Amino acid sequence: MKVVVFDDGGLLGAETALWVRDHGHEVDLISAPGGLDSLAREEIAESLRHCSVVIDLSRQPSLNTGIVTDDDGLVMDEEALVASWQRSTSALLQAETAAGVEHHVSLSVVGVDRIRSEGAFRALQAHETMIQRSGISYSIVRSTQMFESVEDIATAGSEDWIVWVPPVEVRPVSATDVATLLAHTAVSRPLMGVREIAGPESFRLDAFVRAALTTVHAEHRHVLTDVRSPFFGARLRPTDLLPGADAFVARTSYRDWCASRPGRESAERPGSGESRDGAERPRPGSSDEGCC
Repeated sequence: MKVVVFDDGGLLGAETALWVRDHGHEVDLISAPGGLDSLAREEIAESLRHCSVVIDLSRQPSLNTGIVTDDDGLVMDEEALVASWQRSTSALLQAETAAGVEHHVSLSVVGVDRIRSEGAFRALQAHETMIQRSGISYSIVRSTQMFESVEDIATAGSEDWIVWVPPVEVRPVSATDVATLLAHTAVSRPLMGVREIAGPESFRLDAFVRAALTTVHAEHRHVLTDVRSPFFGARLRPTDLLPGADAFVARTSYRDWCASRPGRESAERPGSGESRDGAERPRPGSSDEGCC
């Protein structure tokens, strides 16, 4: 069976492709750092020849969904993002139909079904709807925030070297665990629905970001919470990013993930240390507590 993986040039696509190969299947990896819009229709059609399964990892909330500014962090044109993702999703699904692809696997984000239709989540909601209505058998894997994405999360919320994030709970997961589940899903019978994956531990988002910036990236931007701070363009309630009770719970803990990284022998559990004193006064309604 031939599987084609489309990604944005990150490590997740390469790791997913390796896990598919470990299952004994042929796999091609098509990277499009500029988005699937940057690929010609003929190029997509050629890549899908004799393809049975497509794994689409190319549409995730990231710094590529907007422009990073010093004053306001990540600023996105929501209308343009939605239009771009709808256009590229439609083109890919049409190419899959023409090629006779039997199974479409897409990576999405936990909480997309209950977060307000704002920012990158509005584009994700439209993306999922198009897949469900395409007529192609499908599986949607919704992941919590990955350990590897924490620097993007911090940069998206940075204003003048202060990281502002909403006070929400998260259960981050390793990209390796996500890649493993994606590969298993791709070589299995289509779900015709959604499956969630989450990490084994729950943290508050500010504690997770703070710990990652200090123990992994060795830098000390001050991390503060504010209920008004958007998360990739969307306003969140405290539990919007948490998975449901039937989610697949991955094994890799944050401590184990940190310890496995080059040059990192140990890591502090998010929220277990003292928070750093800030140089600026928090905005009204904000907090710099590191509890989780």
